[in-house]
Amino acid sequence: MTYEFLVASSIGVLVAAGIYLSLRARTFQVVLGLTLLSYAVNLFLFASGRLVLNRPPIWDKAVSEYTDPLPQALVLTAIVITFGMTAFVVILALRSFLETGSDHVDGDSVPCDDSDTEKGE
Repeated sequence: MTYEFLVASSIGVLVAAGIYLSLRARTFQVVLGLTLLSYAVNLFLFASGRLVLNRPPIWDKAVSEYTDPLPQALVLTAIVITFGMTAFVVILALRSFLETGSDHVDGDSVPCDDSDTEKGE
């Protein structure tokens, strides 16, 4: 009972933080938000295979309960795909920052602050 509540709470916190960060104006925060959302989806997929402790992943005549291995395989595949897509989006964000000079999602340039004018930029 407590495991289900803990997993459901962690999924809810990850989704809330992911949505909050995805709605921010800077690209790094958006990338972090999308990563947190993907972690929440991975946890949800993993929890869909029943939360059972100390059970084999393959059906056996001696054991009445077993853990479904399909969600585990889906989560492993999703982790690899998420890592590749996150690396790609980070490179796109870095390239966008280097070309525009701003890391805002909407592409507007940000006026420089006082510390930039003191350096002579």
